[in-house]
Amino acid sequence: MISPKKYAKAAKIPPKGFKTTNEFFDHVFKDKEIIWMGQNTNHLYEDTPIRDAMINCINSKEYCKYPPPEGFPELKQLILEDLGLKGFDILITAGGTESLHLCMNDVLEPENSVITCDPGYLIIDNFASRFSDNVISVPIYNEDCGYKLTPKLVKEYMDENTKLISLIDPLNPLGSSYTKEEMEEFAKIAIENDIYLLHDITYREFAREHHLAANFAPNHTITIYSFSKIFGMAGLRIGAIIGIPEIIKSVRSILINDLGTNVISQAGAIAALKSKNQWIDHIKNTTRNNQKIIKDAVDQVEGAFIPVYPSDGNMLAIDLKGTGIDPQDMTDYMLEQNVFIRQGSYTSKLYGDRYIRLSFSVPEEHVKIFAEKFLEAVDVLRPI
Repeated sequence: MISPKKYAKAAKIPPKGFKTTNEFFDHVFKDKEIIWMGQNTNHLYEDTPIRDAMINCINSKEYCKYPPPEGFPELKQLILEDLGLKGFDILITAGGTESLHLCMNDVLEPENSVITCDPGYLIIDNFASRFSDNVISVPIYNEDCGYKLTPKLVKEYMDENTKLISLIDPLNPLGSSYTKEEMEEFAKIAIENDIYLLHDITYREFAREHHLAANFAPNHTITIYSFSKIFGMAGLRIGAIIGIPEIIKSVRSILINDLGTNVISQAGAIAALKSKNQWIDHIKNTTRNNQKIIKDAVDQVEGAFIPVYPSDGNMLAIDLKGTGIDPQDMTDYMLEQNVFIRQGSYTSKLYGDRYIRLSFSVPEEHVKIFAEKFLEAVDVLRPI
């Protein structure tokens, strides 16, 4: 019998009523009527060149061939142009999650320390623990630090073995992001201590303003790029790793997917970048209006509040602690109403009993239904 690896642990816990997470996601995926606000995915697209490019790729039967193992040069160049980065190299991957795993594998040794944050994207801690014996998840759920990992906190928690600082920017699940001054300070820490910044910019395009760590510490930054969110391509699994040539050369040596990333996904990604100016303002405007609808509903509930508002992502958290309502009970109730959201424990080990997380890159009418059902749920679930 094969023994589990010492780091092995579930990245996701099955929701109530389901034996496995796969069973749960199969259930919600197949439900065509469900309001999908639980995975930060983008459902605001109509007919776009993205879809047309993928259909053309299928019709041409180009999927019968393997693509270039590191991605089509046109796609790589378009991503660098999108970010305004010059002198960097890039690898196309099967999504941001694969990118994160590759970077952790490449950079970390067991003796290294890694700094992450809680709340955060817990798969990062999971991956880091496979290659490092010391993953430090800094508590950031408080107003004093602005609900984010700050340079001050990094200095407090880092030690002589610190090798990697994870910056999810904007932060899933709260939507907090960084100023130019904060990013410059992170860069200074990285350069002075020979530390890498793992800058996950998955939600960058939703932010009111955004600053790339690569512009301030190019030799010490690895940027994680994803097509899952603003481009609405989550199910197509495509992303990228960006760094100076030396960094990418090192990551290239541990690639698993050496026969390339999905051809159809890459065709869609190329079209997405080329057509971006045609649709991005519509998506930004809709998401920003949608979170106002959510805020109006939350403001009607005594004891509830949104920690970070406005959110710079396409998601936010609603703190329910003051209402006495268990976030798990709220998510279970909402699922019964055909509204899919997530409980806090999905993104936090320390504060999971405080909040729910929901995304709002969905049609406005779906957000209005959420707001109505949320107020209804509070009346039903609030302790007497």
